[in-house]
Order: sequence, then C-alpha cells, then structure tokens
Amino acid sequence: MQKVLVVIGGGAAGFFCAVNAARMNRNLKVVIVEKSSKVLSKVKVSGGGRCNVTHACFDIDTLVRKYPRGQQFLKKAFHWYNTNDTITWFNERGVQLKTEADGRMFPVTDNSQTVIDCLIREANKFNIEILFNTQVSSIEKNENGFTIHANNRSIDATFICIATGGYPKALQFQWLEHLGHTIEKPVPSLFTFNIPANEITALMGVSVAAATIKIQSSKLAETGPLLITHWGLSGPAVLKLSAWGARELEAKNYSFTIFVNWLPGYNENSLRDEWQQLRRQYASVKISNKNPFALPARLWQYFLDLCAVHADARWADLPATAQHKLIKTLTAQEFNVHGKTTFKEEFVTCGGIKLSEIDVSSMQSKKIPSLYFAGEVMDVDGITGGFNFQNAWTTGWIAAKHIASQ
Repeated sequence: MQKVLVVIGGGAAGFFCAVNAARMNRNLKVVIVEKSSKVLSKVKVSGGGRCNVTHACFDIDTLVRKYPRGQQFLKKAFHWYNTNDTITWFNERGVQLKTEADGRMFPVTDNSQTVIDCLIREANKFNIEILFNTQVSSIEKNENGFTIHANNRSIDATFICIATGGYPKALQFQWLEHLGHTIEKPVPSLFTFNIPANEITALMGVSVAAATIKIQSSKLAETGPLLITHWGLSGPAVLKLSAWGARELEAKNYSFTIFVNWLPGYNENSLRDEWQQLRRQYASVKISNKNPFALPARLWQYFLDLCAVHADARWADLPATAQHKLIKTLTAQEFNVHGKTTFKEEFVTCGGIKLSEIDVSSMQSKKIPSLYFAGEVMDVDGITGGFNFQNAWTTGWIAAKHIASQ
C-alpha cells in the first residue's frame, strides 16, 4: 500500500516539509491541506513583499539567541539544518539570496514571488496535491495511520505533519489538545506600542537609526532603529522588545511605561558632561539651527518645543531648567503605552505545542508515532529579521527527512 504524508498548512514550514519529503522518497504520496484559498501567504507579504528568507547568522550559538522561545530546542535542530543549508537549497533551485547591511537576506530579485514560484515548482515537480479551502476539524488515530476529518470529508494518512502556524487563541488549538498534546498558552509577539493622544505621534514617519527602549520595573531593554507612527512607536527596537517581553507584556494587559533614550551612546550624566563643551563650541549659534546629534530636524524641533526652549535661544543662553529637561528628555523620555498594534501581516504568536513533547531530531511527536510538527505551531518564535522563516525551513526539513526514511 502506498504511504501517504498529509501536511496540514500551506505556509513556509508545511511547503518545505512537503517538497523535501516528496523529493527524498519518490514512492511517497504527499498532500498539502490548506484552510484558505491560497498558499504561502506569509511568504508573500514578508519583508514588505520582498521575503526575508533568512538571516546571515552562521554561528549556531549566536543564532539561537534570536529566539525568545525555543533556544535549546533549536540549538540541536540547527546542527541538522541551518542558515548555510537554506542558502544552498534555494541557490540550487535558481534562487540567489543577497545580504543587506543589517544581516537580513532577500532574493536578489527583491520579490517574494521568486521564493513562492520556486516552492510551487518543486511541488509540481513531485506531483504534490494541494487541497485548498479545507479546514481540518479533527484527527483520528487508527491501525493504518490516521483519518483526518475536514469539510465533511475524510482523508487517510500514514504520516501527518502539522504546520498550521501559530494560533492567536488557545481555543484554536483544541483539536491538537484532543490528540493528547499540551499547549503553551498563545500570546502575541512582534507588535508595536500604542501611545494614545501623545503629541509625538504628529511626527509619524520620522525614524532614528538607533534608540534604546527600556520597560519600567523590568529587565527588558532593546536598542535599534525606532520609527514614530500615527499610533505610537514601531521599528526593530520595539518589535524585538515585544518578542522578548511577549508574556510579560500580556500579563500587564499591554499597559506599561517605557523610557526612550534617543542618544544610546549617552546616559544622563555623560550627556550633561558633554553639554558644557557643546555650549562653548556653539555659544552664539541658535539651538534650533544646530542639532549636534544628527537627529531628524522635526524630532529635534519637537524636543525643543517640549522643553520650552525659545526659538531664538542661543546655546550659550539656554536656561538651566530647560537644559536639564532637554538632557533628561533626550536620554530617558517617558511614555505610557496602552495597547498594541499587530505589525503588518507578519503577526507571530508565542506559545504552541510544548517542545518537551517533540523529538528534536525528527520533529515527531513523542506521544503519537507518525505525527510530526513544523514551524510556528510549536512553542518557538524568533525576533524580526528572517529568524521565523529559518525555524520554518529547519523544522520542515528535519520532519521531511525522517518521514521520507520511514
């Protein structure tokens, strides 16, 4: 009897598992079951439509530190399949990747469709069947493998790989709990901070190359590019912070205080020392005309207005109270965050299948033989920058290799 692999979920991890399993074992029939009308939708929108395939990080110890959850699990997984393997895999199939200054890797075409076309070509090459608009409601184990119940039909499978991505609500995991698996509570990760009714939002679109954000009464802090939006703050520094603080910030109900240091090379004391020199150096120059920190002009003017610095004030004439307030604002501006906004369509969920219930060398369930997991459905998530896709490729490939060898 022909063995059948059914992959539930037509995203990056599911597709990678499907095409690699079919390639490694030509006798295996492979079916992808997708609940929506299109596959690889996250690949399509990733990186602003360019697809951030992976990150140019080749040291495993460094790489695993980009994952707030799942570090020890991935440390083992990356020994089987890592960034180098991803680059080689796509390169062998005509998709060359390039590295940007921040380490993110994109196809040289700067178009996510290149990656999608490559994966679809592989699926066609190995006769993978794709069932669209097919929502799985339950899985039943039987002597020959499994029966999958979906849309008033049943599908028989020898092996199943669950690659549905992260679910935002615990209820959505129920069909997996019924199989006997434990679910770590899902909470959002990679989100931006809402600062309602704060006048800084008038500067939407202004960004700085580096700022440090600290969360009050917490060890959480991140430095990186920061973007002002019409609802609050975004950019890599905020997104990384939201990933590391996903559980802590959910527990605070997304209401907390942050401090922004707009000049991460300084603290309040070192900037105060430097200030004396600036006063001498630019004594006769208007402060509004001389911004010595290379901050965007609109942002500098906002700070001056906020600290009641007169438009004609020269550096030498700055009153002590205004100077003190300006230094404090530049190095530790306080904002009250109330709520979050999902970052584009690239939402990521922290939580999922408990990792201790999955064998890292095969991605097979320790509870149910022939049941596998790949990607974000597991309690693994990375910060922004291509790390979530690397987890998808790695876990999808490991599952494929093990299934193909059965």
